[in-house]
Amino acid sequence: MAAVCVFCASSQTLDQRWLDLATSVGAALARGGHVLVSGGGRAGMMGAVAAGARAAGGHTIGIIPQSLVDREIADTGSDELVVTDGLASRKNMMIEKSDAFLTLPGGIGTLDELFEVWTTGMLRAHDKPVVVLDVDGFYSGLLSWLRTLAPGGFVRPEAFDLLTVVPSIDSAMAVLPR
Repeated sequence: MAAVCVFCASSQTLDQRWLDLATSVGAALARGGHVLVSGGGRAGMMGAVAAGARAAGGHTIGIIPQSLVDREIADTGSDELVVTDGLASRKNMMIEKSDAFLTLPGGIGTLDELFEVWTTGMLRAHDKPVVVLDVDGFYSGLLSWLRTLAPGGFVRPEAFDLLTVVPSIDSAMAVLPR
């Protein structure tokens, strides 16, 4: 099965429903036979998705920069924990080791990762699927605003063809590569 990189929040102050969502996504990935690639932290949704994958028998690869090892409390339970020298090398390695990307709710760091893989896909640096799990319309405002940029030429209309936006875990699993 595919190695799926999950981008999501690492904040420790999230509502339990988001942690439960991440745990369920990790378990669904494992049940589908996928390898989880994550940001290598054990806090917040990032930790929950990895714990959910491992609890369901999945293989996890965590990739974390040294500067965040202590701040995010590295996921030492990862089957593979790769420590990089910075955030840029972390993202590059996450892209390299993954066959697809799944974005869950998150903040600025999550958006940075989403925009990185979306942009590099648009530039044809990779042809890997980019899936956004838009639970309860979490990303609908952002996506609506981004679509307003196309008529002015700031975003090519075909860029939106590279994003697959889904409302549920089941629909996300259905569009991930096998």
